[in-house]
Amino acid sequence: MLDGAGYHTTPLTVPEGIRLIYLPPYTPELQPAETLWVHVDEPIVNKHFETLDDLDAVVAARIALEKDRNLIRG
Repeated sequence: MLDGAGYHTTPLTVPEGIRLIYLPPYTPELQPAETLWVHVDEPIVNKHFETLDDLDAVVAARIALEKDRNLIRG
């Protein structure tokens, strides 16, 4: 599968029996979770955590998004 990104312009030699599939320009249905990253990133952007456990605690608290359906509805 090819995503059509502008930097993926190297010509490909495709072996016999292989068929390339090009993704449409906009395919949000392929990765609906991608829209949730903004909510998970918000509390950790530009912050320093002393340990991975500290980071894990902040992310774990934030990914309990099912508690706020209006936040993730869009």
